[in-house]
Amino acid sequence: MPHALDDQAIGRFNDQGFVFPVPVLDPAEVADCRAALEAHEARHGGTLPAEHRAKSHLLFAWIDDLIRDGRILDPIEDLIGPDILCWNTIFWIKEAGSKSFVSWHQDINYWGLAGGEVITAWLALSPATPESGCMRVLPGSHLDPAMAHRDSFDADNMLTRGQQIAAGIDEAAAVPMALEPGEMSLHSVRLAHASGANLAADRRIGLSLHFMPTSTYQRLAERDTAALVRGHDSHGHFDLTPRVERDFDPDLVAYRDGAMAALRDILYQGAEQTSARL
Repeated sequence: MPHALDDQAIGRFNDQGFVFPVPVLDPAEVADCRAALEAHEARHGGTLPAEHRAKSHLLFAWIDDLIRDGRILDPIEDLIGPDILCWNTIFWIKEAGSKSFVSWHQDINYWGLAGGEVITAWLALSPATPESGCMRVLPGSHLDPAMAHRDSFDADNMLTRGQQIAAGIDEAAAVPMALEPGEMSLHSVRLAHASGANLAADRRIGLSLHFMPTSTYQRLAERDTAALVRGHDSHGHFDLTPRVERDFDPDLVAYRDGAMAALRDILYQGAEQTSARL
């Protein structure tokens, strides 16, 4: 029997490629997470340093706790089974009035992951609304062959390469996934998605957590890392990351440096240039 998602929600994910909203954190927990993030930002001039944006579970103990939280993992298990890896965690922060956006894309085109369904859990730490630039998705696009992409390296595009689907997208068919703070959405690595600028008065703060079954492997590199967050790994396709007991543990910061170098090699493979976004 499912842990958290009912049969209707599981069917919707399989048919449309996404499901939302899924409640996770209560208001006090959201406030604690946001306070921890913004205290760190205050120590670095008021915004999150770009170099702290990805593999953030190897820097912050509270994020390492989140990727192991049953309220997140139970819905993930309902979709991919009991043996679960967390491949990456990424902050998606749009300041109030920011022009930052995410172009239409499919993650499967550049993450290099194969052999299992990969799911992004996108957790809202502030309101994610159409006005603030919440995610928009193209229902059912995960069932079609992967679309051709091109790199733009647009300065306002939050993606590593500014990658975007080359063909036109029917915006009328797009579904906005609005979330209240503490709620998450789940979507397939194959689903086309995007988000617009933040026209709201508050920051739009999201944290994406990327989960996959232990059968998944990396096809673009010999080395990659992931955290075993539930069950057992009998495949050994990834270097398993250690637990984080305190923020910015020097040993884990050094470990993450190597993990990030491997990740950059994967994400920029075949690109004509790199950027400072990751």
